[in-house]
Amino acid sequence: MKKKITIGMLGLGTVGGGTLAILQKNKAELQRKLGVDLEVKRIAVRDVKKPRSVAVDPVLLTDNQDAVLLDPEIDIVVEVMGGTEAARSAIKKALENGKYVVTANKDLMAQHGPELLAVAEACGKNIYYEASVGGGIPLIRPLKYCLGANRIKKVMGIINGTTNYILTQMSREGKEFDEALAEAQARGFAEADPTNDISGRDAAYKLNILASLAFSTVVQMEDIFLEGIDNVKLRDIRYARELGYAVKLLAVGEETEAGLVLRVHPALIPLDHPLAAVENEFNAIFLEGDAVGEVMFYGRGAGAMPTGSAVCADIMDAARAIKNEQQNGVLETTFTRKKVVPMQDQHSRFYLRLKAEDEPGVFAKLAHAFGAARVSLDMIIQKRSDAKTAEIVLVTHDVSEGAFAKALASLREMPAIRIINSILRVIE
Repeated sequence: MKKKITIGMLGLGTVGGGTLAILQKNKAELQRKLGVDLEVKRIAVRDVKKPRSVAVDPVLLTDNQDAVLLDPEIDIVVEVMGGTEAARSAIKKALENGKYVVTANKDLMAQHGPELLAVAEACGKNIYYEASVGGGIPLIRPLKYCLGANRIKKVMGIINGTTNYILTQMSREGKEFDEALAEAQARGFAEADPTNDISGRDAAYKLNILASLAFSTVVQMEDIFLEGIDNVKLRDIRYARELGYAVKLLAVGEETEAGLVLRVHPALIPLDHPLAAVENEFNAIFLEGDAVGEVMFYGRGAGAMPTGSAVCADIMDAARAIKNEQQNGVLETTFTRKKVVPMQDQHSRFYLRLKAEDEPGVFAKLAHAFGAARVSLDMIIQKRSDAKTAEIVLVTHDVSEGAFAKALASLREMPAIRIINSILRVIE
């Protein structure tokens, strides 16, 4: 039985620094829990002279990845360098050289996870990726093990802290989108280039991983409908609150009789729903299982220490497998492809804000256009008006995306409709 397990790291940025700090600070506690010592032997970085956020012996640093990947004494490779192609190649090489792998790389696992997990199984090893979704919130492990006896019906959540911070600032402080984004960047909650967050792509990567585990399937990125928050206006957030809703960027996965529903988009959610109270940079995932019922996981979804906590937990799992010489197989390689419901066949309620000519009969024309498309209206309200135009807010009953698109096309052809300002989905 091994008395010491050796770790090699790829990257020492924000997450890598948090991981190393936890390994150093809690070294004795980890040894007590594992019964073996964890030693970081080598850390591959781009620039060995760059200042670090954590104290590190310079002897450990190298700019040669092979010093980690090919060292026969290294048992676990921790990939926290980010990116996809270089990380993909490095992880494959690590597995083929007999090492367990821990990664926090959501982009990589969403796009190349099935391929790399198949390599891991072929090599008799495994990849641990708890930190790829939700930072320090435990999600991967509960889906694989704690909730493993359930048939998961639905997963829905707020899994991007940047967009949640922006929407919270718009809602609570009355800030416009650009001002809220600038503040998120100033406070370190948004990158200098926030495109992946704002567009919803970051959340889509995470939904890919969660849905794969929840529904035991292989999910492709093109299976996920994607819409970002860049068109959400402060006025819509205020109107939503008047109607009893909060606006959140939601990731939704559901297994229905017709197939899988997979989508990321901003949506109105009732103020009394648990997810409506999740604010600023916090994340939360709402799950529904056939046996356990409804459960929610909540916490900080990013950051050096929360994410480093999840990385270290995976290191501990890998260490236990090595210590006990476990060959427990790779669960994900048993997954198959399932049918995905086309977006036009999915159902939702809709919130619509538009500007129309302020003249008699406009409401009747709107109602007729929706009725012709078999779209039932729950509410139709005139909110503001000036001398010539009126702002109108509509909320539909549950309807297919295709039927709503047909009604929308009719509205765009109506001379009385000046502009369609906002379209948001409503989730009950």
